[in-house]
Amino acid sequence: MQRPLQLLLTILFFVCALEACSLPDQEGNPLKKTPGVTDTEVFFGSSLAFSGHASYLGIQTLRGTMSYIKHINETGGVHGRTIKIIFYDDSYDPPKCLANTQKLIIEDKVFSLCCYVGTPTTVKILPLVEEAKIPFLGMFTGANALREPFNRYLINIRASYYQETGAAVMHLVEDLNIEKIAILYQYDAYGFDGLSGTELGLKRYNLVPVAGGSYIRGTLDVEEGLNKIINSGAEAVVLIGTYEPCARFIKLAGERGFTPVFYTPSFAGAEELARRLDSFNNIILIMSQVVPPPEGPESEALLGGAVEYIQLLKQYYPEDTPNFVGLESYVNAKVLVEGLKSAGRDLTRENFIDAIESIRDFSLGPDITISFSPTDHQGMDRVYFTQLKNGRFTLIDDWTAIKKAFIDRNEGRKKTTQSDRSL
Repeated sequence: MQRPLQLLLTILFFVCALEACSLPDQEGNPLKKTPGVTDTEVFFGSSLAFSGHASYLGIQTLRGTMSYIKHINETGGVHGRTIKIIFYDDSYDPPKCLANTQKLIIEDKVFSLCCYVGTPTTVKILPLVEEAKIPFLGMFTGANALREPFNRYLINIRASYYQETGAAVMHLVEDLNIEKIAILYQYDAYGFDGLSGTELGLKRYNLVPVAGGSYIRGTLDVEEGLNKIINSGAEAVVLIGTYEPCARFIKLAGERGFTPVFYTPSFAGAEELARRLDSFNNIILIMSQVVPPPEGPESEALLGGAVEYIQLLKQYYPEDTPNFVGLESYVNAKVLVEGLKSAGRDLTRENFIDAIESIRDFSLGPDITISFSPTDHQGMDRVYFTQLKNGRFTLIDDWTAIKKAFIDRNEGRKKTTQSDRSL
């Protein structure tokens, strides 16, 4: 560990120790004061991207969360306390996220952390979380480092990237009969996680990636990776990135006549990715999700149409349209509130975690429940698959149709190639 971080952790330890002491009780024993908790308020803190190339993800995480928190506060709060969330912009930059988290814990003295966005940013602050013993809940990332080794203070709600990519490989191999799979990944903790998950998924079928390429976070430099992947003859490409570089890769591939099946996990940001590919109709793009589509007939049976989320988003953020990112963060906020309710009026960080661990079969609709335990801090495991159609991602209910489209495209490409050779 670097010396500045060691110094910070030492300072943090003493600050937390001082905060633990307050006025004595009637018997003269010191009372323990829980940071971020007053008679009328409880404070949470978040660092996420409001600017830069992942700003859509940060903004929608904020709005999905606050749609429910504002509703709870306007209806009396929890045990007489309103919920306050302090948000700081980190531009999806790990050093900024670290600085923001230091401020939240040491200066703002928040009760808990929540609503962070991104793997490289979130992983960066884990030493602070461990040292401060502060609950950290509802992160918009499926990073394995937040799940293994088990950490009492980390509360994940969504499925992991290993689950997303593993399920994707299964569908590519078993349903589409594709074995030549390449990977483009963001060169950081997020990309490495997606790469590892994909490789593990392929290993179950005795396969390895036929090619791999990477790009630097914050850039759109995907051409080198594209060249490697095209030359490999890949039939499917796994894209572990955010919406801008993924869209650029797909566009450049199309311009060069390279039309494999594209797959990307949920973090890419469905709505922004779809918007950037609005004029690209002749592609097969699959995206895994950790919640069902917030709107549409296919989601009504899964989440009751997410009626409450849609109504409250319209009430508090009328300029927004319902989206996957916002719905996920809305679900996170519901778990946060449920934990506060179960913890009771005498709120501490430890009994808040105990309360989360006691949540069993918390229903969000007919087909979605959330459960935790003292040994399992991931509330949901289900992965959904969507396909880009007519400018939006809709649930896949027929993989055979995708397989037929892929086969027809390959046959058409072969005929075109044979015709060119005969001229």
